[in-house]
Amino acid sequence: MVSSDRLRRIVEQVQEAGQVGVAELARSTGASEMTIRRDLDTLAAQGLLERYRGGARSLLLRGEEPPFALRAGDGVEAKTRIAAAVADLLADGESVVLDSGTTCLEVARAVQGRRLTVMPLSLHAANALTAAPEIRLLLPGGEPRPGELALTGPLAEASLAALRFDTAVIGCCGLTAADGLTAYDLADAAVKRAAIASARRVIVVADAAKFSRTALAFVAAPGALDAVVTDEAAPPEETAALGAAGVLVHRV
Repeated sequence: MVSSDRLRRIVEQVQEAGQVGVAELARSTGASEMTIRRDLDTLAAQGLLERYRGGARSLLLRGEEPPFALRAGDGVEAKTRIAAAVADLLADGESVVLDSGTTCLEVARAVQGRRLTVMPLSLHAANALTAAPEIRLLLPGGEPRPGELALTGPLAEASLAALRFDTAVIGCCGLTAADGLTAYDLADAAVKRAAIASARRVIVVADAAKFSRTALAFVAAPGALDAVVTDEAAPPEETAALGAAGVLVHRV
């Protein structure tokens, strides 16, 4: 198990149980106890858990989103493939509103050489596009969320309401056919809804892990989505159910 996957597994296991011992984490990840202790020190320094002698206890609530820094190193290969596939779905000259999140940041990197008009909804993606030679960069208003740097609030929503895009590329925290597209943060969910309302076409980017989650805030039903781009590990029953709801699913 690579380091980023192991760290994610540790955070999820500790969050689920409340507290877990080093020996149990070593068994579940296949790593040595010495490696687990180093991992716990790293995660404690990031504020993701609290160390105690022989184990760790969670500082995250069950309905709380893992920090951006942890998610950014998780599943990078799959996110890069998803981003490349999204870039292929965009035509030169399109206007695109690009959501926040780690997969959408990869989309920003994938379109750096394209001729597009892009409004990114996070400062991370805006920074990635600043020097792109043929990108016409539009910046919304809004208040950046710490760490995530997603732009939220009435200024961001007003910026979206004033424009009409060809395509919205939307990230998510959870996606199922039953519960639709969901997000952990209420303000972020409101901006996602405004972005969807402002676009003619909606493409959702979601790695396989998102299909096993339903987050707190409802964003949109499957019927509001035109396409989902995911990776090969996405559960077939969920992708088939989305397809039955009229969503075009691209597995890459």
